[in-house]
Amino acid sequence: VAGVSLSTASKVLRGQGNASEATRKRILEAAERLDFQPNALGQFLAQGRSATIGILAENAPGAFTMPVLTGATTAFGERDLSVLVYDSHLDRTVLSATVRKLKARKVDGLLMIGDGTGTDMHSVSEGFSVPVVYAYGVSDDPHDASFMHDGFLAGTLAAEHLIGLGRTRLAHITASPNDLSALARAEGLRAGLADAGLSLVGGQPLHGDWSRAWGIEAARRLLASGESFDAVFCGNDTIASAVQEVLRDAGTRVPEDVAIVGMDNLSGLSGQHDGLLTTIDPHLTELGAVAARYLADAIEGGEYEGGVHTIPCTLIPGESTGVRPRSAGAPAAA
Repeated sequence: VAGVSLSTASKVLRGQGNASEATRKRILEAAERLDFQPNALGQFLAQGRSATIGILAENAPGAFTMPVLTGATTAFGERDLSVLVYDSHLDRTVLSATVRKLKARKVDGLLMIGDGTGTDMHSVSEGFSVPVVYAYGVSDDPHDASFMHDGFLAGTLAAEHLIGLGRTRLAHITASPNDLSALARAEGLRAGLADAGLSLVGGQPLHGDWSRAWGIEAARRLLASGESFDAVFCGNDTIASAVQEVLRDAGTRVPEDVAIVGMDNLSGLSGQHDGLLTTIDPHLTELGAVAARYLADAIEGGEYEGGVHTIPCTLIPGESTGVRPRSAGAPAAA
């Protein structure tokens, strides 16, 4: 249509070659008139690439894994990259077999998605000639690039918010100290308290697990201890909701007597945004997107730096610390 050779048209459309301005304009006008879209797969194959990314999740259907996966697949789509998604179902044998499949498929890169942050993820990078990136989990190989929300920042945000409200007797209910996520949040809380010349009620967090049952038990222990407290930072929203229920049943007013902060923004994940609980949003969708973009850039020859790369969290005030939502269905601004 443009009256030029195939090779000339190809070079101009790829921004190459030495065609005159008039020829270049004619080719571009013809491409627009024909609504021409280049064959992305053909371009990648010409570069010796498959244009396909492998994604291997430890627990793809998980409530917290899904937003990470959504963010990653959307980001890859924006880069015209196809994805092959596999789920290991938290089974190490399945994971190993799937890694072998992905090596055989000649993917351009691999994104590993963990099931939270309790323990290190097993590195699968060895044997891959392409970049491997880890998200929502930390690889046990420090040479791997891992992407996590900033748990330490979450703890400091909780401390700053509660102290800013005039609370000075803060307790902390969370999971086991062997859980990396719980540890980071507790350390951040301690640091925030120390900056204000304060310390945790009882000197230590109440450690258990992430369950509602533990939240109920821990809240009852805290009340029975006789310790004076006017705020509780809970390791997740599930614990926070349980603590709030126990305190109210005991005649303790929330937030007048005790303010409560949770973590995970569960109402936001479900799309409810009820504004009842002050919580910290780990921005899991953005975490997945950032990790995916980093991998795509690394495939293109960009920087690949091992270690943990953190994504900032945001505190969303709610009624449990005395902040009413601006409207039903939308949280107050952080």
